[in-house]
Amino acid sequence: MTQEILEVYRHSLAHILAKAVIEIFGKENVQYAIGPQIVDGMYYDFILPRSITEDDYKMIEDKMHEIIKRREDWTRKEISRAEALELFKDQKFKTELIQDLPEDEALTIYYTGEDFVDLCRGPHVSNSQELMPAAFKVKSASGAYWRGDSNRDSLQRIYVYAFPDKAQLKAHLNLVKEAMERDHKKLGPQLDLFMFNETAPGMPYWLPDGWKVYQALIAFWRGVHARHGYYEISAPVINNRKLWLISGHWAHYQNNMFVIPAKKGENDYTIEEGAVDVYAAKPMNCPNAMLTYKRKVHSYKELPIRYNELDVVHRKEKSGQLNGLFRVQAFRQDDCHTFVMESQIESEIADIMNIADQIYNTFGITYRCELSTRPDDFMGDIEVWNRAEAALKRILDNKYGEGNYEVNEGDGAFYGPKIDFQIKDALGREWQCGTVQLDFQLPHNFGLTYRDSDGLQKEPVVLHRAIFGSLERFMGILIENYKGAFPFWLAPTQVGIVPIREEHNEYAKQIEDKLMDMGIRVEADYEEKNMNEKIKEFRVKKTPYIIVVGDKEAEERTVSINVRGVKKQLHGVALDRFFEMCKTMNEEHSQELIAE
Repeated sequence: MTQEILEVYRHSLAHILAKAVIEIFGKENVQYAIGPQIVDGMYYDFILPRSITEDDYKMIEDKMHEIIKRREDWTRKEISRAEALELFKDQKFKTELIQDLPEDEALTIYYTGEDFVDLCRGPHVSNSQELMPAAFKVKSASGAYWRGDSNRDSLQRIYVYAFPDKAQLKAHLNLVKEAMERDHKKLGPQLDLFMFNETAPGMPYWLPDGWKVYQALIAFWRGVHARHGYYEISAPVINNRKLWLISGHWAHYQNNMFVIPAKKGENDYTIEEGAVDVYAAKPMNCPNAMLTYKRKVHSYKELPIRYNELDVVHRKEKSGQLNGLFRVQAFRQDDCHTFVMESQIESEIADIMNIADQIYNTFGITYRCELSTRPDDFMGDIEVWNRAEAALKRILDNKYGEGNYEVNEGDGAFYGPKIDFQIKDALGREWQCGTVQLDFQLPHNFGLTYRDSDGLQKEPVVLHRAIFGSLERFMGILIENYKGAFPFWLAPTQVGIVPIREEHNEYAKQIEDKLMDMGIRVEADYEEKNMNEKIKEFRVKKTPYIIVVGDKEAEERTVSINVRGVKKQLHGVALDRFFEMCKTMNEEHSQELIAE
């Protein structure tokens, strides 16, 4: 089935869904809005006399199959605006859609049988038998606002999976099941990694175990960048509006910033026109990096100058767009701002690509690059933009071959074009995480210069870049990729120690102290309880190595090891050998556990 035919199939099933719901609840009790096809099926929005529950799903599916088996004809008609308004006079959403169209525009409607009609451009099937054998399943029912506006009608949206055949539907349902098992929003609380609270919507609390993983991720990142000549800085999280006016963010990004008002008005905190003492939580780190560079005079011999920054940034999002760690309002971004001469652009970006390869390969993550070009609200001289876009195109041509990458016209940042890294997760979904943005504008806005070899003052070019992007989003991806069973070097507790009885605590403590000295994250359970209970608690936390020590182990200076994912316990492993195993796993960032 081609993509075009699949879209017709799914869109036609949306009409079947609407007809089914109307037959179940009665035409006089249903207001039906819109029903487009989507990537894995379709949905339709309704106002209904009661809420749809899971108990209704099979009833809806059965009614849809019944309608399809009637083999009804689908009839397309062109009608006038006046005829359409009369036909849909009892349907408020259809009426609004008709009224929004130009008065002289011809409208099309589709009849499914004789008793259901929908306003639609089509195309659709000519008879319902073309949908047979239909492979669909109701996915869910949720709330939605008419036209996405929270001030408008609240609707019920019924989602339906729809595929060309039962085999493809089954495969997709298995993928959905796998996604639910990997869902970081479920695993995070289960493993006590992070939490959210309504007092700070979209702003995660990192709990002790989650913070250990987070810090291990940062330590790895710092090590990679130190070897590539980067220096880490930190800057204020709250900055005066003057900074954002200079950078251009106030004009281009103000609606996504958390603003601290200057004056309390009668009913609310308001910003006075022209006030200079307005502050905002920073949505990105770039202006701070510009000021850091500007603090002293620079020579061409110093360039490139590479600044890393991991400060918390805040970006205002609509509540409906928040999605666990994938879409938050407070996060750390592995920002790097590199100041280069124009002649150094291509070699520096080539090194950034090498860093991206090293980091993504460590996690077994594949990625592809996209080039995003000048947006409509661009800032600066068009000739400078042309040079910047040409430079990025040459880099991608050299890496992938000419034209072997996607170009997103008009999707660049307002200050420059960019290369985005689209990484693929364990479920095959793509995420835009890393980016390299070429910027001739901010150095000019902030009056940045360096003394060139000819003694003249020139403006540097800035490379904005990130590999993880949002560390919160990247953590969400990792939690799902690993199903919470992190590799040894990332695991919050790398080794769990289980002394069998109290008299074994001393030997367990010796092992614990040695592992701590080695920088291994270790936890020993000294409580008076059953050995198997202690082992189970560590397994629930997905601890990579659980070692058990009793009389024999203490006497022989050995350990018995439960390796995560391995059923058979390893007995009599020499203590020094176990320490060497842990050291190797930690230093090599291996994805596989040693199970001798």
